[in-house]
Amino acid sequence: MNNRPTDSPSDPNSHRAQTSAMARDLRILAGKLARRLREQTPPADLTWSQLEVLGHLERDGPTTVSKLARAEDVRVQSMGATVATLETKALIIGTPHSTDGRQIILSLTDAGADLIKQNRAAREDWLSRAMETSLTPSDQDLLASAVDVLKRLIDT
Repeated sequence: MNNRPTDSPSDPNSHRAQTSAMARDLRILAGKLARRLREQTPPADLTWSQLEVLGHLERDGPTTVSKLARAEDVRVQSMGATVATLETKALIIGTPHSTDGRQIILSLTDAGADLIKQNRAAREDWLSRAMETSLTPSDQDLLASAVDVLKRLIDT
């Protein structure tokens, strides 16, 4: 007879059930945090999709409409409309590819880069203030350790 406890997801004391519950809680919390951070973005008369494109260009550098569409998982036509709006607002600029004149390489303008920096600073400022005012020093230390663990988890 085997006396080892089962590791069934339906057994609330099993390691698997605890891990599944933690995964669910983490997913829900990550979504709530993302929404709260979005709320801290200063109004710039842009959609979240347009801000995502600016962020992509800031993080990954100049690219084409088709590569942006793949990265953001949208149709090229939809990305073309997003890009056109951002060009009209002088937040990105398109220049011909150096060797393939059919391709247009999109990059941030100084105004686009400034907007991304301002938005990022506003979100980080809110989060920093929230941690300072809502968490004890030991909670802040615990959160710092959790951030390290989350980095390892994401990199797997």
